[in-house]
Amino acid sequence: MSADPFDQEVYDVVRAIPAGWVATYGQVARLAGMPQRPRMVGQVLHRVPDGLRLPCHRVVNSVGRLAPSWPEQRALLEAEGVGFRCNGCVDMGRYQWKPEAE
Repeated sequence: MSADPFDQEVYDVVRAIPAGWVATYGQVARLAGMPQRPRMVGQVLHRVPDGLRLPCHRVVNSVGRLAPSWPEQRALLEAEGVGFRCNGCVDMGRYQWKPEAE
């Protein structure tokens, strides 16, 4: 079963996030051409087929909060060198991917 065009755009953006960096749902939505749809990005990522092996762990909310129902996400990010603030959120000032700067 093939993904719809928006799903495919989201997959492409998420594949492009480099190891050691994170992007927000809103940022992924904007880069996928639907800036008003960050929640839709979350829905797309929730239903990614297992075989795609997307680095979905690199997508967090706008303040760096992790997915509440995914305890492994933090370990995956830490293994890539992503740092966290004392409140448990990703240090977005340091680790947010800025593709515009590449």
